[in-house]
Amino acid sequence: MNNAIFLFAEPSNEPIFEYAPESRERKLLSAELRRQESQNIEIPLIIGGKEIFTGTVKKAVLPHNHGHVMAHYHIAGEKEIRLAIEAALNAKSAWMNMPWTERASVLMKAAELISGKYRWRMNAATMLGQSKSAHQAEIDAACEAIDFLRFNPFFASSIYTAQPKSRVGYLDRMEYRALEGFVLAITPFNFTAIAVNLTTSVALMGNTVLWKPASTSIPSNYWFMKILQEAGLPDGVINFIPASGAAVSELSLNHRDLAGIHFTGSTGVFNYLWKKVAENLNVYRSYPKLIGETGGKDFIFVHRSADPAEVATAIIRGAFEYQGQKCSAASRAYIPESLWPKISTLLIEQIATIKPGDVNDFTNFMNAVIDETSFDNIMRYIRLAEKSPEAEILAGGKGDKSQGYFIEPTLIRTTNPHFTTMEEEIFGPVMTVYIYRDSEYEQTLRLCDETSPYSLTGAILARDKYAALKALEILRYSAGNFYINDKPTGAVVAEQPFGGSRSSGTNDKAGSHLNLLRWVNPRTIKETFVPPDRYEYPFMKK
Repeated sequence: MNNAIFLFAEPSNEPIFEYAPESRERKLLSAELRRQESQNIEIPLIIGGKEIFTGTVKKAVLPHNHGHVMAHYHIAGEKEIRLAIEAALNAKSAWMNMPWTERASVLMKAAELISGKYRWRMNAATMLGQSKSAHQAEIDAACEAIDFLRFNPFFASSIYTAQPKSRVGYLDRMEYRALEGFVLAITPFNFTAIAVNLTTSVALMGNTVLWKPASTSIPSNYWFMKILQEAGLPDGVINFIPASGAAVSELSLNHRDLAGIHFTGSTGVFNYLWKKVAENLNVYRSYPKLIGETGGKDFIFVHRSADPAEVATAIIRGAFEYQGQKCSAASRAYIPESLWPKISTLLIEQIATIKPGDVNDFTNFMNAVIDETSFDNIMRYIRLAEKSPEAEILAGGKGDKSQGYFIEPTLIRTTNPHFTTMEEEIFGPVMTVYIYRDSEYEQTLRLCDETSPYSLTGAILARDKYAALKALEILRYSAGNFYINDKPTGAVVAEQPFGGSRSSGTNDKAGSHLNLLRWVNPRTIKETFVPPDRYEYPFMKK
C-alpha cells in the first residue's frame, strides 16, 4: 500500500443546470420523467448487499397525482431489521480497517456517477416521488448530493492530518477510530441530498450503517443505494431498510452495539429517540452519539431601510419554494409599518401569479405537498387563521387534494405576534406577517428571539449597516444559519455549513468537518523511545 500522506484538494461546488427551454438538459430530464412515469418498479430491501423481497408491500405515489403509482416497495419486519444489524456489524472490521482514501474513493465515484449518467435519473425520481420542480431537484438530488460526496473526503483529510505535537524522546499521534458498533441513519423526504449525507458521512469515517429512509422518498433513495453499489461500496456497509420508524427504533435502540444516530426529521421524534437512548444507557457498550437536525420556525426580519421589492422576493422564495417543505423555509416575517403598504401590494400581486401544479410543467413555481397527512395538517392551520379575529388571510388559503395534494401559497397577517402560525412549525406554503412600529425595532427583535422554541435559520433585510449589526447581536442565538439581505434558505455545502440549536437540533453543521468529527472516536497514542528504569525523580535527591 502507498504510504503517502494524502490530503485531498478542496473541490469546487457542482455547477447548477438551468433547464432553459430547448436546452439539452431539459430534453434529457423530460425524457427521463416520461420513462419513470411509464414504469412501476419493485423496490426491495438491500441488506448485506443482497436484495430482499419481504412480501409486505406499500405503494409509492406521485404527490401531484396520487392516483399514479410509480413503485411498490417492500417493508422490513423484525427479522430483516435484525439481519441488517448483523450485516452492519459483520462488515465493520473490514470497512474500518480499509485505508480511508479507499473509502473516500467510493464516495467520489458515486459523485461522478450522479454528475454524469445518473443525473437525470436522480432528478426525475426526486421530482416525481417528492414533487419537486426541476430547479429544486437539481440543487438537491444532483448538486448538493454531489457536493457532499466530494467535499466530505476533503473535510476528512483535514481531520486525519491533524496530529498532536511530539517532544524529543516521544512520538505522539492521534488515531481517529470509527465508533464502536453500528449507526442508525433516519432520513427525511424533503431532501435527497440529506439522505446521501446522513448515510455516507458516517460511512466515510469507517462506520457501518442501518438506513431507514422516509416512506415518501423511497424511489430516489433506492436509486442512490444502487449507485453506491455500482461505485464499489462493500456489502453490509450501508443497509437499506424501508420500515416503520417504530420497528427500527425498537430493535436498534435496545441493541448494545448502537453507536450513534444520524437524524433529520421532527423535533418530537428526535426527543423520543433521545429519551429512549437515555433510558437504555445501561444497555450500551458506549454512549451513543446523537446528531440531529430537527424543526424550524424560520423568520425574515425587515428594517425600514430595506428595499420593498427585495423583501417581497425573499418572502416568496423563502416561504413558498418547494411548498415550504424545508426545515429552513421562512414562515414568519416582521415588517415595519412604514414599508407594509408597498410590500403587501407586491406580495399580493406576485402570489396571485403562482400556480401549484404538475412537475412536468416547468412553468410551475410550486408543486404538491408530500402526502394527505401533510395536506390536512397545513389546511388545519389555514382554517384556524380564517376563523380567528386576530388573523386575516391576504392571499391564497385554498387547497385541493382530489387529484394531487395542492395548496395555494398563503399569506396571513396577524395582530398578535404570538398567534399560533407565528410560533408553531407548519411545514407548508404558509407565511404569517406581523407589522411593527418603526420606532420599536429593537423591542421587536427581542420579541422575534423569544417567540419560537426553534433556532434554525433567519434573515435580516436592511440597507442600514448599523441596523443589520444590531439584529446580529440581539438574534445571536435565534438561528444557526443567519442571512443578511437574503432569504433564509439555500445553504450550500462548504459555504454555509448547516444546522441549528435550541429545538432545531444539535447544530453539528452538515457540510463541514464539524459533522464528520462526531463520527470518530479519537485515541491518543504516546510512544516513549527510552523509558526510565528507576522510579526516583531528581527533586528527591538530598
